[in-house]
Amino acid sequence: MHEIEVNVRFCETDLLGHVNNSNFFIYMEDARIRFFQDLNLVEKDWNFIMASAKCDFIKQVYYNQTLKIRNNVSKIGNSSFHLEQRMFEEQTGELVAKGESVIVQFDFEEQKSKPLTPEMKENLQSYQLVVK
Repeated sequence: MHEIEVNVRFCETDLLGHVNNSNFFIYMEDARIRFFQDLNLVEKDWNFIMASAKCDFIKQVYYNQTLKIRNNVSKIGNSSFHLEQRMFEEQTGELVAKGESVIVQFDFEEQKSKPLTPEMKENLQSYQLVVK
């Protein structure tokens, strides 16, 4: 499991006083980029695109709360992987949102997907969920 913290800023709330739903995708992006960096998936050039992203909103989140975002790999394919991201409120430990993204390694010159290297797959496997 890979985990980061996000502190909710006032500007991320809306007229209802809770975090606007679009900001959860920004939190997920921040966690995803740090995940890529920590796993050394990005060497020189950025070579990943997102094929799909979704987020389920479980509980409201407010200004000044701290979220812990946990990244896990749920599936590894030939040129893509599924990243599951769960967001927890730090003080209570309650699940507030959960997201999933499908990330594809992409060759921008050829304009097509590119197979993950064996090293990438090995790095990703160390964060793969174990289904019981």
